[in-house]
Amino acid sequence: MVKKNSPKIGHNKKSLLSNPVEHIDIKSFDARKIIDGMNKMSFTSRDTARAASIYNDMLADKDCSIFLTLAGSTSAGGCMNLYTDLVKNNMVDAIVATGASIIDMDFFEALGFKHYQGSQFHNDTELRKNYIDRIYDTYIDEEELQACDKTICDIANTLKPKAYTSREFIKELGKYLKSNAKKKDSLIEVAFDNNVPIFCPAFTDSSAGFGLVMHQEQNPKNHLTIDSIREFRELTEIKLQSKQSGLIMIGGGVPKNFIQDTVVCAELLGKKVEMHKYAIQITVADTRDGACSSSTLKEASSWGKVDVTKEQMVFAEATSVLPLIASDAYHRKNWAKREKRNFSKIFNS
Repeated sequence: MVKKNSPKIGHNKKSLLSNPVEHIDIKSFDARKIIDGMNKMSFTSRDTARAASIYNDMLADKDCSIFLTLAGSTSAGGCMNLYTDLVKNNMVDAIVATGASIIDMDFFEALGFKHYQGSQFHNDTELRKNYIDRIYDTYIDEEELQACDKTICDIANTLKPKAYTSREFIKELGKYLKSNAKKKDSLIEVAFDNNVPIFCPAFTDSSAGFGLVMHQEQNPKNHLTIDSIREFRELTEIKLQSKQSGLIMIGGGVPKNFIQDTVVCAELLGKKVEMHKYAIQITVADTRDGACSSSTLKEASSWGKVDVTKEQMVFAEATSVLPLIASDAYHRKNWAKREKRNFSKIFNS
C-alpha cells in the first residue's frame, strides 16, 4: 500500500536533492517562557524542564566541566549550528561523539555539501538507483559522501605515519578546515578555535573509517592508525582535571558509555575521582531490554558512574526538545561568567 504522502517514483536526483535541511538557530528565539511553562506541566514536558534546570546548574557551577556526547543523526537533522553555538559560547568543554556525527555530517557539510529534506515513505530502490542515502526523512548524496571519504584519505596521506588518537586526528581536520572549508563555523573548526577536544571512540564506524582504509591501502608499509586506548586515557585525564563534571547526552551508545567509564578508569588507575555530578540524557531507547543506549542514569549510578542527585532522563526525539533546552540555557546566560577550560591545551599535540 502506497502512503498518501509518498512521492511518486521516477523523480530524478536533482529534484530529490532540492530542499536543504536548515539548521536551527537557538539565539533567534527565547525558550525561557516555554521551559517555565513546561515545568508546571507533567510527563515529558516536566522532564524536559527539569533537564533544562540541571543544564543551567552545570553552567552556574564554577567547578563543573561539561561534556557533550552525540549519537544518532541530530546533526544531519538540523542541530548542527546548535552544537556549534554551545562551543562558541563556552557552554561545553569537551565532546564525545560517533564518527558519523563528526565526519559524515559536520565535516561533510564543512566541505560544502548538504543534507536534504526528503520523505521516509519514498521508494528506497528508487533512491538507490539515484545514489541517494536516506536517514529517515533526510537525504544524502552518496557521491558527495564518497568525496568526503576521499578527502579524509588525502589529509591522512599528508600526515606523519604514526598512531593518532581520534582527538589528534580531528584536530588535524580542524587545521585543514581553517584554510579549506567551503562552509565556515563547522563544529570541528569552532572546537579547534576554542580548544574544545572532540573524541570519537568508534571513529572507524564512519567516513573516517573508509578514508583511513583507503589511506592504508595506498600506503601499506607506512601509514597512520588510530589509538583508541590512548584516547581513553586522554579523556580520563580530562575527568581527573575536573573538580566536578556534568554530562549532556544526546542518544546513548558508545559516546555515553565512554565518558561515563572515565570514572571507573580513574579508580582503576588509583586516582580519587568524583562520580559525574550532573547528567541529562535525551533518548527514545527503551529500558526494558536492559540497554536504553547503555542504561538509565540511575542504573549507571550502581556502577559508580553518575550521581543520582541531579540526573534526568528525557524520553523524546532529540531534535524536538534539545533546541528548547539549549535556547533556554543560552538566554539565561549562566555561561557568561564561566571560565574556559581549554582542555585541548593539556595535550602535547
